[in-house]
Amino acid sequence: MWIAVGIVSAALLLLLCRAMFGGRGPNPFQADTREPPRPTVTDRKVKNKVLKQGFLASKVPENLDAVVVGSGMGGLAVAVLLAKVGKRVLVLEQHDRAGGCCHTFTEKGFEFDAGIHYIGGLLGQNPFSCTLEQITNGQLQWEPMENPFDTVVLGPPENRRFYPIYSGHKRFASELKKLFPGEQKAIDEYMRLIRKVAKSMWLVAMIKVLPIPVAKFLVYSGLASRLCFFFRMASRSLTDVVNGLTENKDLRAVLCYIFGTYGNIPKDSSFSMHSVLVYHFLDGAWYPRGGASEIAYHMIPIIEKAGGAVLVRAPVNRILVNEAKEAIGVSVLKGKEEVHVHAPVVVSDAGIFNTYQQLLPLELQKLPAIQSILSTIKHGEGGLSMFLGLDGTKEELGLKAENYWVFAENNLDELCDGYLKGSRENANSNPLLFMASPSAKDPTWEERSPGKSTLTLVSFAPYKWFEEWKDEKVTNRSAEYKQLKDTMIQSALDIVTQIYPKVKGRVEYMDAGTPVTNQFYIAAPEGEIYGADHGIERFSPMATAMMRPQTPVKNLYLTGQDVFVCGLAGALAGALTCTSVLLNRNVHLDAVNMETMF
Repeated sequence: MWIAVGIVSAALLLLLCRAMFGGRGPNPFQADTREPPRPTVTDRKVKNKVLKQGFLASKVPENLDAVVVGSGMGGLAVAVLLAKVGKRVLVLEQHDRAGGCCHTFTEKGFEFDAGIHYIGGLLGQNPFSCTLEQITNGQLQWEPMENPFDTVVLGPPENRRFYPIYSGHKRFASELKKLFPGEQKAIDEYMRLIRKVAKSMWLVAMIKVLPIPVAKFLVYSGLASRLCFFFRMASRSLTDVVNGLTENKDLRAVLCYIFGTYGNIPKDSSFSMHSVLVYHFLDGAWYPRGGASEIAYHMIPIIEKAGGAVLVRAPVNRILVNEAKEAIGVSVLKGKEEVHVHAPVVVSDAGIFNTYQQLLPLELQKLPAIQSILSTIKHGEGGLSMFLGLDGTKEELGLKAENYWVFAENNLDELCDGYLKGSRENANSNPLLFMASPSAKDPTWEERSPGKSTLTLVSFAPYKWFEEWKDEKVTNRSAEYKQLKDTMIQSALDIVTQIYPKVKGRVEYMDAGTPVTNQFYIAAPEGEIYGADHGIERFSPMATAMMRPQTPVKNLYLTGQDVFVCGLAGALAGALTCTSVLLNRNVHLDAVNMETMF
């Protein structure tokens, strides 16, 4: 028996080493492709020539190596990485501009970001920052935000408490200790757990690229949890961990505040997911110089240089399969006609629900392997975004490169749970509001829009509140829908003017994007902005192993935030994981090695 155990252990070790330390495929980071940054392009027409290339059958490159559905970070990054090893890739986007949640739009002369509000992890040379430099050839520039970069606000106007959140591995904790004297032990233990979880993320990536039988062996044997602290803490809720550290209700809320960046209230959040986000921002926060559209703008030329293309207004209505049930391309709906695009590899950045429940033929949707995966996940919470165009400069309006997280009180679980499970008659009692000024974060803004400013507000709203209007024309929905939106905007505006009093009377434009808006523009099935739900169930070892690039359909792969975690960094990690599978090479390790190579 011990001989058999030894053989199995040796084989497992060999597979782990192969997954961790490389493969036979080409390295997309073999050469340093960074170039000196060129001046930021502020002419919208020039940028649109790159970002808004409409689909025509005649524009589809010949002899494609892969076709990618969706142009978010997950889709574009896979295409860029494949392009860097000579692959010809076509990216298809259903919206009228590339970028997914990284796109920008303009209303009444004001430019707004659809989804990028701030990014962490960019201090110095590290795998994340190096990867971003390489996939944009060094052209994407980031502007550091203020320190404190976040401020947590608790309570009603008559009893409002402000808690600034500072970056810096030591300062983050030391400033909290000043705000909460006597809570040093709780804060130190919180930080210890955060770091330990974050530093064990390596196995999360590895388990997604190992062969399924090996991944299942690690899970069922308990080795995954033994080897990885992330998995040991994943089953514990954020509320459970934090409440076990302190009785101070304000401190509990402050330690939980950033749950809005992944969309689950503390009692439903995995402490491991939360830890990764907190750790991501310990070194500070940044914003893309020139706005979020700069991301796609500097990635697309790399795809084109290798013979590929990124085409918009290209709604993929189904994945094409042959008689052997292998993916062989996609169908693009052009008017009432289908245009078939063939490629030996199909990569979906459309999200796991869209891919498995909408794009695959019905007989493949019913595959037990696909149904098993879908049974472990659910849709994320619907996102609500509000956009304010303001008359005045950031100095005149008191706006800074910082964010506010405003909560009605410190009992976050009770307030948010009641709101999300309630009826839309309570839409004006939203207990959570994130507010930020993109214009104040971007030093090129004044050149593009002198004398103007913007605020973006983000919260959540149940999809069911808006579902009855999902089939109405997006720009002309019913009066009842508009009234509900106005109610929510006015409620948020009251909070905005309390935090930024100089904004009062200076609002020239305001509108909101609801879950059905997200459904239309970013093809989110139930208006979710973070993809599949990021609750406790998603981060069990088995669910983590099954949310992988490989699918039960040969030649079909997944990328983006549903493969890893949400946000730009999570979608990029999903792309690295997918590319690792496609190239038979540990591209995550290649990213780590860039720290010393370049």
